[in-house]
Amino acid sequence: MNNKQLKVLIACEFSGRVCKAFEDKGHYALSVDLLPSEQNVNHYQGDIFDVLYDDWDLLIAHPPCTYLCSSGLHWNGRTPGRAEKTLKALDFVGKLLDAPIDKIALENPIGCISTKIRKYNQIIQPWQFGEDASKQTCLWLKGLPNLQSTTIVNGRVVGENKKGKPIYRWANQCDSGQSNLGPSDDRWKIRSRTYQGIADAMANQWG
Repeated sequence: MNNKQLKVLIACEFSGRVCKAFEDKGHYALSVDLLPSEQNVNHYQGDIFDVLYDDWDLLIAHPPCTYLCSSGLHWNGRTPGRAEKTLKALDFVGKLLDAPIDKIALENPIGCISTKIRKYNQIIQPWQFGEDASKQTCLWLKGLPNLQSTTIVNGRVVGENKKGKPIYRWANQCDSGQSNLGPSDDRWKIRSRTYQGIADAMANQWG
């Protein structure tokens, strides 16, 4: 976008990957999460609203998707209190998108943000950014161009659909298309980390 140093806030990031990508490009970046950072980056462990209004040039937000993504919304009518948690999560997303920051990118899987707040601007996949992985991710953008693909990683062919077109899978998927990560206490952390290729593309194209 330009060569000036930007003040970049990365909300809900414990991996430090996006923060480090912007730091490596010479920008001032701060990641914020309730958890400590996994990398040695400028990190604030606490509430994003403690720093959200501190005159930032760019906000990149990764709000938790547990109560927002389509795969879990069917539980809202079955589990007492879950629908209220979805409303609370939507309120959180709305406050991030309405922050007084000129450039904002918010990422999440397909879910109720598009129907309750506004439709996403684009959908990206890690295999479009040099990663041997599939994880459909929506981006809601303000003041930013769509993220452009960098390096395509072709998946393995596991069969054909009813129209005779090949079905592709990537390294993080079994042939049926499900995640190949087994149940574990930190599975959610592994799945929520931003892929490095996407983090680098954000810093290169939006920084």
